[in-house]
Amino acid sequence: MITVYAISSTTRNYIYVGMTSNLEERLKRHNNGREKTTKPYLPFKLIFSEICKDRKEGRQREKYWKSGVGKEYLRTLRDSNT
Repeated sequence: MITVYAISSTTRNYIYVGMTSNLEERLKRHNNGREKTTKPYLPFKLIFSEICKDRKEGRQREKYWKSGVGKEYLRTLRDSNT
């Protein structure tokens, strides 16, 4: 099973969307600065996750959340949890 997730920087206006088979370990990697893409935006909090049956479905969902409509919804989620 694949998890599609979105994390938000707690200090800057940045949302990252990705997918993984081990969400807990992936979040640790992001918050420990071990991911090049997200390192400048530390620290992060999880704002969204969904489980997909396989990698193909996960990739489709990841693309949606990275789109304009998906990102806008993630911003509203982030801002409502602040």
